[in-house]
Parts: sequence; structure tokens; C-alpha cells
Amino acid sequence: MARPTVIDLFCGAGGFSLGAYHAGFKVPLSVDLDRDLTSSYEINFPKSRLLITDISRLHPTTLINKARSGAETIDGIIGGPPCQGFSAIGRRDPRDPRNELLHHFFRLVASVRPRFFIMENVPGITAPPAKQNLDREISLLKGYDVVGPLTLDAFDFGAPTRRRRVVVIGYDPSSVEHVTEDDVRSLCDAKRRTVRDAIRDLPEPSSALSGRYRKVGKPSDYAVWARSLPPNYLGSPTARARTSFGIVTGIQMTRHTPEVISRFRGVQQGATEPISRCTRLHWNRPAPTLRAGTGPERGSFQSVRPIHPSVPRVISVREAARLQGFPDWFDFHETKWHSFRMIGNSVSPIMAEALLKLVLCKLKKS
Repeated sequence: MARPTVIDLFCGAGGFSLGAYHAGFKVPLSVDLDRDLTSSYEINFPKSRLLITDISRLHPTTLINKARSGAETIDGIIGGPPCQGFSAIGRRDPRDPRNELLHHFFRLVASVRPRFFIMENVPGITAPPAKQNLDREISLLKGYDVVGPLTLDAFDFGAPTRRRRVVVIGYDPSSVEHVTEDDVRSLCDAKRRTVRDAIRDLPEPSSALSGRYRKVGKPSDYAVWARSLPPNYLGSPTARARTSFGIVTGIQMTRHTPEVISRFRGVQQGATEPISRCTRLHWNRPAPTLRAGTGPERGSFQSVRPIHPSVPRVISVREAARLQGFPDWFDFHETKWHSFRMIGNSVSPIMAEALLKLVLCKLKKS
């Protein structure tokens, strides 16, 4: 049977796309404007087409034509419109122009008319005045049953990090079986994973190896639950070979001054260092939400990175990737700054896979 297809809007690094592939979908087209956040997309998804464009100016006919060059139908649209204008840790500025991108997500859904859509965003979108905007966009959709907005946590789906997000699922009842909030809540994984589950086997960063490639020691359970070995439609041949030898990327060393190292050494697991505001990870708990920082157009502010549970340093890119749910073959930007932006902005692939498997099940039954 042909694999159903989805378009990933505001794809970034591709967390939603990865979840879709692992759930059983094809992703013939993904769209984003940021070249840094998507710098490794085509390496990680060689069978997908990446369109770099401003979605607010994207005509639905263009979207359909470019997607259908790699697929006969468009079954779903997924995406997480930029959330900084709604985020509780930001300014929550109702005039932030990025808030309008929520409208353009629903504009394209209404025009393309896929069988279903899934929109992901921050919890702040359910607070005034953002909630009124969201309700208005949903009310303008015709012919869709809508579940949500639901506030979900990636930790409940098996990711070793706390990441509360709002999800809206819409579907055409003429071609998709009934979906309920209980269906979504039932997806929560009974096994809660911790920082130890995710990163305990990763090597220490080393400047001697330029911090780019290192061999993993004894494999942990991570290799099972995060699918380190990709199927044949994901990852570059280089990534496949690298993973088969147990080699990981993204272990660049972050240099700290002796003063910072001394401060970090004195922080207990689960506590926050008062000057840097960095939280020390606890081996037996999930990580806190990983932040993204800002791009050059917003001042290039670096996100606050957690401190490793037992070593006085901030976590590496690969450690952050595992906490978010990305497998070891997945490549990021060559710099730590953009890599952390990619991870912090992404949808957890583990939660995305669970949601899309639910929808796929309903599509198969229809």
C-alpha cells in the first residue's frame, strides 16, 4: 500500500518530519524561511524536497504543485508556526509580526484541503489575546472536525524532557475515522524516560578531535527507543556508515573559565546556578525544556543550556539532541549556536510520531 503523505510547514530541523516518517508517512515537501535552521534538512531527509520561502507569501497552488511533484495526493499538513510572540518566556507582544504566521498555516490548510492537519505551538497560545486569534482561525475552517487545543508534554510520550506544547488536530470526517481527546491522551507512554536513559553512554567532548566526531561507548537503551538506525529513506550514506560504527557527531566542547567551572561544580542536581541561571540536570529525572535562543535577526542571543549532571560543563549538542528525541544519525549545523537553535525550536520527534501514528490508524480504517 502506498504511504500517505504530509507537508511540513515551518519545518526547521525536521522534528515533525522525522516523526511523520517513523509513523509511516512520506514527506514530499517541507517549507521554511530560515536557511540556518534547515541547513541539514536535505542531508537528513534525502527523499524530501525543501522549499525555502516566506510562507506568508506562499500561494496554495504553488504549494500543491511542488508537493505533488513527489506525490499523487496530499493527505496531511503538519507544522509549528513560530511561537516567540506567544511564548511565556518572551515579550508576548500581540504586535509581533510572527504571530501572523499562525493565520498563514490555517490559510494554507483551508486552501489545500488535506484530509487532516496537526498544528503545534507553545502553551502561551491558549492565553489571551492569542487564544482569541487561535479560536478565530479554527472557526474559519469548514468541513473539519477539530480536537483541541490540547496541552501535551513530550515527557508523557516517552521523550526524556519536559516539553509542554499545545496541539490542534483537525480532520475531514468523510475520509478519517472519528478522533477524540481520549484517543490522544491514551498515547501517553507508561515508561517515563530520564536523563540517564538518554545520555549516560555518550563520550565527553574533546577539543583534541575538534569536537565533531566521537565513538559511543557501551550502547544504552536509547538505541532502541529513539531508532538510531534509520530506514532506507532517512539519513545520508555517510550518516548510516557513521552510525553503524557507533560514531556520533555534535560533541563540540564548550570552553568555560575556571571561575565558571568552579560555580558549576557546586550546583546540586536539579538546582539552578544563580549567576548563569543554568539548571543542572538530574540523572533520575527528565530534562527541563530546552530553549532555542534567537537568530541573527533578533540579536543572536544564546539560549541557557543545562549543566551536565556529573561534569561541570553545559551539555553538548548531541546530548541535547538525545534529550529532545533525535537519533544519533541525525545531523545538525556545524556550529553549536545554530545546532541548539535547531533542537530548541523543534517538535520532539517522539511525540510527533505518536500523534501521527494515531492519525495513520484512522486513515487506514477509513
